[in-house]
Amino acid sequence: TLKMFPLIFLLLFLQLCLLVTCHDDLNCFFQMERSYYKDGDIEIAAFFPIYIYLVDRMINIFKKYITFKGFQSKNYQYVLALVFAIEEINKNTHLLPNMTLGFDLYNVMHSDMMVMENPFIWLAGMEKYVPNYTCRKQSKSVAVISGTSIAAQMGTLLELYKIPQLTLGSFEPLLSDSAQFPSVYQMAPKDTSLAHGMVSLMLHFSWTWVGLAISDLPKGIQFMSDLKVEMQKNGICVDFVEFIPVTEESHNSFQRLYHIQILKSSANVVILFCDTDSLIGVSFPTWERVMTWKVWVNTSQWDFASDEHHILLHSFHGTLIFSHHHSEISGFKNFLRTANPSKYPEDIYLLRFWSLVFDCSVTGASCKTLKNCPLNTSLESLTWHNFDMSMSDGSYNIYNAVYAVAHSVHEMLLQLLEMQPGNKGEKVAFSPWQLHPFLKNLQFTNPAGDLVNLNHLRNLEAEYDILNFWNFPYGVGRKVKVGQFSPYASQSQKLSLSENLIEWATGITETPHSVCSESCSPGFRKTPLEGKPTCCFDCTPCPKNEISNQTDMDQCMKCLDHQYASTERNQCFHKKVTFLSFEDPLGMTLVCTALCFSVLTAVVLGVFVKHRDTPIVKANNRCLSYILLIALIFCFLCSLLFIGHPNTTTCVLQQTTFGVVFTVAVSTILAKTITVVLAFKVTAPGRRMRHWLISGVPNSIIPICSLIQLALCAIWLGTSPPFIDTDAHSEHGHIILVCNKGSVTAFYCVLGYLGSLALLSFTVAFLARNLPDTFNEAKFLTFSMLVFCSVWVTFLPVYHSTKGKVMVAVEVFSILASSAGLLGCIFVPKCYIILFRPEKNALKGLRDRIISKETDVLRSSS
Repeated sequence: TLKMFPLIFLLLFLQLCLLVTCHDDLNCFFQMERSYYKDGDIEIAAFFPIYIYLVDRMINIFKKYITFKGFQSKNYQYVLALVFAIEEINKNTHLLPNMTLGFDLYNVMHSDMMVMENPFIWLAGMEKYVPNYTCRKQSKSVAVISGTSIAAQMGTLLELYKIPQLTLGSFEPLLSDSAQFPSVYQMAPKDTSLAHGMVSLMLHFSWTWVGLAISDLPKGIQFMSDLKVEMQKNGICVDFVEFIPVTEESHNSFQRLYHIQILKSSANVVILFCDTDSLIGVSFPTWERVMTWKVWVNTSQWDFASDEHHILLHSFHGTLIFSHHHSEISGFKNFLRTANPSKYPEDIYLLRFWSLVFDCSVTGASCKTLKNCPLNTSLESLTWHNFDMSMSDGSYNIYNAVYAVAHSVHEMLLQLLEMQPGNKGEKVAFSPWQLHPFLKNLQFTNPAGDLVNLNHLRNLEAEYDILNFWNFPYGVGRKVKVGQFSPYASQSQKLSLSENLIEWATGITETPHSVCSESCSPGFRKTPLEGKPTCCFDCTPCPKNEISNQTDMDQCMKCLDHQYASTERNQCFHKKVTFLSFEDPLGMTLVCTALCFSVLTAVVLGVFVKHRDTPIVKANNRCLSYILLIALIFCFLCSLLFIGHPNTTTCVLQQTTFGVVFTVAVSTILAKTITVVLAFKVTAPGRRMRHWLISGVPNSIIPICSLIQLALCAIWLGTSPPFIDTDAHSEHGHIILVCNKGSVTAFYCVLGYLGSLALLSFTVAFLARNLPDTFNEAKFLTFSMLVFCSVWVTFLPVYHSTKGKVMVAVEVFSILASSAGLLGCIFVPKCYIILFRPEKNALKGLRDRIISKETDVLRSSS
């Protein structure tokens, strides 16, 4: 610790030397006059924030408790704009002839405690203000020009004297209240479309995730509110909001916390809205590492390119600036080129500014002598961060304010001369309050050709030039116009941009991206995240048969029934109309199978006809066999009605033909089964069934059963016949043409009746299975009906579990399988005997077997 004492002492000594040096350097500045005054017949008082005083505790050992913090070079242009306008008017022989216009200019502080200091000095003419008392002579000031935030604080004071007050800042809705501020006139156009313009810019570049840095004035709060409403309408979200202080007191606390949120933010775009009088220029020197790789969108009210801290130029490279559109004032740039301390020695602000930017020293008893200045210097030779040669919005408003005062005085004097023609040639005395009737309705065209209107009710909305700031080495910058926003253009033409001219922030080589969540591509929809803004979401694939054909869709759209979604689910295609056609592999297989079985059945029929006199054919009622074989041929062929392009005729014939033909086949089997039973029953003594067998009673079963089925089909067709229908859901990308059965109840009645006949036939055949088996086909009939019933019992669940072409194929397969079962089980064994075992088909063998069977029957009966 003892070893540290020499080092600590040395540091304290150096700090004291530095403080003394700073004190000596500031002495001359504090001795300068407080105002810049130019005499005239009438004068305009002006209060501009030209340089900044901040409390500095390190110099409290001196009498001064404030220190010179910085010279706001952009705001110094306000002074030159005021001087230029007044000189231009004084040279104008048509405006205020025989009368000169002067001014009384003061600096204003950025402190709640000190902002009214110079206005009080101006009113009282002394350092300490005493109400209703003044030390100066009769004031010749007829109006006051000041910043917007200063006007809000000075308005109540100046209203006591009814002095007109014109503002140079952006339009403030609060000051347009004529009841509270009847003497305040705003030169700037309304900024009601500024929020719309900025949001249009965000939408143009698809920036949906932005941060806000807003002035803590009521105007800034109102702009933030308007901007958020406009953003919400267009799906843009705010990541953070930081408020920029106006006064020195709030700046001290803000400076420690301002960058934390911006540094952490994922938003790459920040909207900056601050007032001319704010301390943002003091706050931003430490933002260098925060600003880099951010895109800033701001208004021209704070011009970082004119800040003395040129390090900001690197950080703000690529900034987009919304500036009020106005014409160029002729002669202003030439005036700036020639302005220097020797031309305007009374301008203490120009003297101070010159000494700072050109590194001159101020000497002399009156502190008005510059030494060690470079030769041939001018404002034009300065870089942009020191001074901007282009007229700013504030300077343009000051220029118009001076002309507004001149025009109103001119009109008032003309009116007074008309009322008092005897005073022509004499200077007319008047009070500032007499200008109000002329200012309230004043409308004129300035020398640049722009219309100026002081009536806030008729004040037009502002049009904006969109400027892009380019940074060059050594602190040289340039603003380039890259677009324009006009609220009066059509919706599609309000915003115009030349993107090829835009230079983006350092490190960004293409159009910046600023979103909370990446866009959901077509085929996906947005799913909101709980507790997050609407711009933060997940992307969820669209459900089956739904699409999204645009990015960031909230909901997927369902394809129509005749359409289907693509694999990517980003568009709907028309479904292809299809059906079980003859060309399909499945349809072709079923057709071939049906035709083969039909031919095979016809061959069997031919064999039976050829061998019709053989015992095996005659023994089983060859007439019923013929009927059954013909019915089976039609059963196989009726399956073809289910294949091919459906139409009304085929839809009607499908089910009715199937029902009737199968009823004939099954009823024939029932008749054959009953015939077998009767054939063996009549051989028993005392039986009366012989008459039934001889009279052909079993054969009558076929027409009776068929007529019942025909009646059911007629009722079906009369009530709800089958019709052509479409199935758009069974097969992806296809619409299947099918025959709708119309009445499902009628269909199951037909099928149920057919099943009842089959079950009856199976039961009778099963009971006759143990009768003598020489040429007895009862077992074959039993087995055939078992196969038939098994096929159709299996058909029902399978049929209901399938759709589309497969469902049709299942029905066709069941028809073919059941028909083939009947053919195979009943006729294949007989054909085998007829064709390959003819010895068993002999009459002698038949008689021996009949006698043997009759003997067995008689023995069993006795």
